[in-house]
Amino acid sequence: MILHSYFIRKFLGLFFGLLLVFFLFQTLIDLVEMVRRFQGIEVPFSALVTLSLLNVPQGLYEIVPLVMILSTVALFLGLARSSELVVVRATGRSALRALIAPAGMAFVIGVMLVALFNPIVAATSKRAHDLNQELRDGSVDVLSLSTEGLWLRQGGAEGQTVIRAATTNPDATVLYDVTFLSYAPKGGPLKRVEAAEARLLPGAWELTDATVWPLSSGVNPEGNVARHLTLRISSTLTQERILESFGAPSAISVWDLPAFINQLQQAGFSTRRHAVWLQMELAQPLFLLAMVLVGAAFTMRHARGGGTGMAVLSSILLGFGLYYIRNFAQVLGENGQIPVMLAAWAPPTASVLLAWGLLLHMEDG
Repeated sequence: MILHSYFIRKFLGLFFGLLLVFFLFQTLIDLVEMVRRFQGIEVPFSALVTLSLLNVPQGLYEIVPLVMILSTVALFLGLARSSELVVVRATGRSALRALIAPAGMAFVIGVMLVALFNPIVAATSKRAHDLNQELRDGSVDVLSLSTEGLWLRQGGAEGQTVIRAATTNPDATVLYDVTFLSYAPKGGPLKRVEAAEARLLPGAWELTDATVWPLSSGVNPEGNVARHLTLRISSTLTQERILESFGAPSAISVWDLPAFINQLQQAGFSTRRHAVWLQMELAQPLFLLAMVLVGAAFTMRHARGGGTGMAVLSSILLGFGLYYIRNFAQVLGENGQIPVMLAAWAPPTASVLLAWGLLLHMEDG
């Protein structure tokens, strides 16, 4: 137990040390990118720093597998150079038992990342998206889902418009049973429009079977109601901006994803992208465990045996290869070419089995 605690302390020290280094690098790189991106726009430097700090958690979250495999390589290289692995073998223990502590800790870190850090990343990513849009054009297009349907908000020189629709098509370009509430730039209501269908065109919504009630002060809405077979309402929205308003699945907490997926289904959107992300997040601890096993398979050896550089390079390249396959499977799952569960769970499971096979082949203790 004391030996396992010792290995855990060394592993955690290396892991969080590397994480801190990557945090500093990513913050500086992102800050330079923000300065370049907002060049020519009057934006306070403090706002750019805030935006960079909001972007960093998502970047760190994405490279955790890389940090995990580098921590494992550094751990076992250090143990080999100090001959501590030789001492472990001399006591009659298999070197594989030294792997129990870092492997178990990698799995625990994976669970904590998904359960605790994922909601933080989701919140900071959503705030970064909104702040970026505010700094660019001073307005935010908002999309939300509820049991009452789909809600949108668009802004422009003519004021704000709130849109509610019962359902939509999968690409969010056609809304059904839709209501538009238009407000003047100073906030007063202008009109209410209800339509059976609203189709998004470049620069406008085209409404079918629309009814318009004026809501300006001093006007009788029912006495001045107007009906139109077709009606166009100007819009600053595009299909891309609507879909971006959802944010990437990573911008939604893993705890909220099941309910969000259910609301997407009720609104008529495709849920495959979010379902794949949810399952991949649940499989994250298993993939981090695989990264530790891969790193150990090539570096859990005596330093005097030679070939240390090739061993380190091989472990990192294999880790990158498995990470690429995992992302490729995610794309296939999102496109519907393979089942969701296969896309999410096959790569980490295969990675663990491959790494375990390499360990058993290379371990001679």
